[in-house]
Amino acid sequence: MFAMWLQSAAGLGNLGSLALPILFFVVLYFLMIAPNQRKQKKWQEMLGQLKTGDRVTTNGGIRGTVLTVKDDLVVLRVQPDGVKLEFVKSAIAAVTTDEQVA
Repeated sequence: MFAMWLQSAAGLGNLGSLALPILFFVVLYFLMIAPNQRKQKKWQEMLGQLKTGDRVTTNGGIRGTVLTVKDDLVVLRVQPDGVKLEFVKSAIAAVTTDEQVA
């Protein structure tokens, strides 16, 4: 009887040692992976909706107005001199509104 109890306890020990890494992965997924995927999807949608006239900020901190949008390129007009700069779409960090600029 006692030997059977020891065998069942040993079986639960193996299950318990497997449960901790699974629990760790589940917590990691909900705290880090899922929010990052949502943020990435929102950023991709923002890039897909870029249009002429939008005010944007690049990853480097350059602010400008979109002149043209091509497949992978965006041409911006940067103030104060009205210089035209060409960026890849992935360099656009955010579309800014007038309230955010002020």
